[in-house]
Amino acid sequence: MTPAHIETFFATLAEANPHPQTELAYTSVFELLAAVLLSAQATDVSVNKATRALFAQAPTPQAMLALGVDAVTEHIRTIGLFRTKAKNLVETCRLLIERHGGEVPRSREALEALPGVGRKTANVVLNVAFGEPTMAVDTHIFRVSNRTGLAPGKDVLAVEHGLLQRVPARYRVHAHHWLILHGRYVCQARQPQCGACSVRLQCDQGRRLQSARG
Repeated sequence: MTPAHIETFFATLAEANPHPQTELAYTSVFELLAAVLLSAQATDVSVNKATRALFAQAPTPQAMLALGVDAVTEHIRTIGLFRTKAKNLVETCRLLIERHGGEVPRSREALEALPGVGRKTANVVLNVAFGEPTMAVDTHIFRVSNRTGLAPGKDVLAVEHGLLQRVPARYRVHAHHWLILHGRYVCQARQPQCGACSVRLQCDQGRRLQSARG
């Protein structure tokens, strides 16, 4: 993708969805952190089903810590890796209280020091909660970035760095949401919906398909 292709790509996505939002359900920065921590190798739909009752009972780090690992485990049993995630979530709550006065920190270093919080989770929190222009590269963004030629890379860190370099500054705050949604609903892994894709002529693969058809 050339810079002109990239500009049109994001301008098109922005026009269709000016204010994209995460599909995880939350009502506070703490609930966002907890939901993203739980979402690894799980769908947003499955996480939302599990957290609806969990957050109603424990909407703060203090309440979650009081609830305890066993009770949290029961709430999230339908999510993959639920035992490990329950332990990480409760320990994260303890550290939030001990180190940060019960508040979610807004620095990458502090976030990544929490159990179960890796670079991707930290990027989501920094972006969604604090408006930082970060790129949380999940499986959808990795696929879209490579397939379209937007930011090819062999691993998620290479793709993240490529996106930060190639996405125009005015689109960076919302870019990771546009790319996730595009990968989830249009540029799908097994059956990409190229015929219905609004940015197919900006995409390297889309242009190759167009040329092959004459």
